[in-house]
Amino acid sequence: MSDAKSESVLLAAAVVESGVKYDQAIRTGHHTFHSDEPKDRGGADTGPAPYQLLLGSLGACTAITLKMYAERKQWDLSGLTVRLKLLREGGVERVERVLGAGPQVTAEQRARLVEISAKTPVTLTLLRSMAITTTFAP
Repeated sequence: MSDAKSESVLLAAAVVESGVKYDQAIRTGHHTFHSDEPKDRGGADTGPAPYQLLLGSLGACTAITLKMYAERKQWDLSGLTVRLKLLREGGVERVERVLGAGPQVTAEQRARLVEISAKTPVTLTLLRSMAITTTFAP
């Protein structure tokens, strides 16, 4: 009888090396970038703050997934934007995500893109710990 163990799958890896004050050098793959706190929080503002990186990751994953989906459907999403805000209300964090695309995107396509955005890999990871709402810009 064999044990049914779940296999670990590496989704991403990063190395973070602390620099001066709050500056952090982040290496992932062959990329290096920085994270820091803004000057009004004691940092030198050498890069985005950690929450900004989190939103950037969510937004990038959303845009990439929607573009892949649109390519398969042969939809023109020129001008695709993903605007994000991280909010805390009553001790609970949530993300507001607003999608934008060119006027050629129909109402039905917009509705489908909102549905697809709820299923992106980073969205699903974050949903296990926080609510994320998605709307389309008027």
